[in-house]
Amino acid sequence: MSSNINVRSKELDRRSQNNAAARPPFSRIIHAGAVGGLAGAIVIWIYEALIWVGVQHLMPLAGIPRNATGLVFGKAFQESIGIWAYVIGTAIHFVFAIGWGVLFAAIWPYFRRRGYEATFVALFYAIFAWIVMHVAIAIASDNHPNYLDPIVIIGGFMSHFCFTVPLALVVKRMLASGAVESAS
Repeated sequence: MSSNINVRSKELDRRSQNNAAARPPFSRIIHAGAVGGLAGAIVIWIYEALIWVGVQHLMPLAGIPRNATGLVFGKAFQESIGIWAYVIGTAIHFVFAIGWGVLFAAIWPYFRRRGYEATFVALFYAIFAWIVMHVAIAIASDNHPNYLDPIVIIGGFMSHFCFTVPLALVVKRMLASGAVESAS
């Protein structure tokens, strides 16, 4: 009977160690999310430079950093503040990217425990992020593209895939290495 209790005790110890490894500390989630968000923010700007500027000619290359200023505050405000539109737009871009990164890092352990691949989750996360952000932009400003236009929707999803896939891969790697470190 005592050997049966020892086996159960060892099994409970193993499960609690696995749960501890599956739930990274909050500081590691914040760090992984911030780094992943920054990586995604850079990749989405590369996508916009190649596709929006190079292929579609939607804006000049210099328009990318100030784009967020116009979306949030309107084109008139963007034009009126001159060079500050670049600073504010860049800040908006990276702050929101970090925020979305931290949110992904917070939800990632749930999906990892259930056996989902990070890039698979990232595809749905991109669509969710695009919808939430663009509903908020539509509420905040009347100066935005037609979000009911299929070309705008597809282009938006594509750009957000370019954000969330690198984000997910960075978060997956950073939180996996944290789980290995805490288990050893």
